[in-house]
Amino acid sequence: MHIVVCIKQVPDSREIRIDPKTNTLIRQGVPAIVNYYDLHGMEEALRLKDQLGARVTVVSMGPPSAEKSLRQCISLGADEAVLVSDRAFAGADTLATSYVLAKTIEKVAQEMGPVDVVFCGKQTLDGDTGQVGPGIACRLDFEQLTYVEKVQEVNPALRSITVHRHLEDGVEVVQTKLPVLISALKELNKVRRASMPGMLRAAKYKPIVWSTADFPDLDRSKIGLKGSPTIVSKTWVPEPRKVQTQMIEGDLKTIGQTLVANLWTTDLPARLGWEV
Repeated sequence: MHIVVCIKQVPDSREIRIDPKTNTLIRQGVPAIVNYYDLHGMEEALRLKDQLGARVTVVSMGPPSAEKSLRQCISLGADEAVLVSDRAFAGADTLATSYVLAKTIEKVAQEMGPVDVVFCGKQTLDGDTGQVGPGIACRLDFEQLTYVEKVQEVNPALRSITVHRHLEDGVEVVQTKLPVLISALKELNKVRRASMPGMLRAAKYKPIVWSTADFPDLDRSKIGLKGSPTIVSKTWVPEPRKVQTQMIEGDLKTIGQTLVANLWTTDLPARLGWEV
């Protein structure tokens, strides 16, 4: 069994800042991490590797600095890592990104063996769209199982997989045929820590790097800015809300009386339909 995991290097959401003049993300000086949800897809692939002896290949589209994130996945237990990096891919929206990643997975299948399962996170921390995974599945003509919180069973002999999908009104248990693309929720598992042998291997590992030259049949009208119909017409930062606070001291009776008195000075009673 061959499993591909798609990951993205994103800015650490705990360190994100907004430029007040341009209203865009300030990426300089912000540490980059592996997208949180993608790591849960990585972990589930590694669990299937432990159970079934699967091979795990991790792929990413991004700048050369994304090699660091790929090495992190190698340290966790991935077998191979592929970075698709080229200036021509810059500025890609979800449509162009899913096109390039689908082409990458096709090339991985040709050179490393047929792909049975593709894992990705349900969404990325920076884009937050959840569109790339389904886009890849449609281009590859794979079955797709989104918002997966549990992989119940994988049967290589029957070429089937059974999962639990998290829905708004409950949980859906679904069985389908391989090959399949799965988008992972954080509830799917707990991500493991890298082992010392894994970290040593990652330190020496050199990811495979492909550029546009490695894809002879690539349609350049579908990549980068040219292949991205998404237009951001305006961005803005919400105005900070001013909140007044007051420390109330005393015994419980005094605190209660003061709190009630303060509430009557607001518009809360009127909004609740209380009579003054």
